[in-house]
Amino acid sequence: MATNRTFTMIKPDAVKAGHTGAILAQINKAGFRIVALKKTKLSKETAGQFYAVHKERPFYGELVDFMSSGPIVAAILEKDNAVEDFRKLIGATNPAEAEAGTIRALYATSIGENAVHGADSDENAAIEGSFHFSAPEML
Repeated sequence: MATNRTFTMIKPDAVKAGHTGAILAQINKAGFRIVALKKTKLSKETAGQFYAVHKERPFYGELVDFMSSGPIVAAILEKDNAVEDFRKLIGATNPAEAEAGTIRALYATSIGENAVHGADSDENAAIEGSFHFSAPEML
């Protein structure tokens, strides 16, 4: 069953480059309502917990290092068909393959530094949102 919420993080590369406002504006323009929003910095431990699903993958250590390297902006977004529509808005993981006008085509610099994270399923959107926000924060 599809839900109307998804989870995203603006990653350290995009925050550092000053793209947070432009990315949030693009999200709003695409019809998403921001339900919860916070700027924070993940510790290596917290980043490791968030990406534990990738623990056995060769890029895990590099991913944890990158995601704990600077501030991120976490958000829960709401819109009909939220997960699928947001995945279209952000574009392919590899910005060289991302459709023109998508967030990654505009702001990502590489597969590793690809500007934003987007939940890949309704179930993961709920899990990831709850990882970063308490119930009272998810208005």
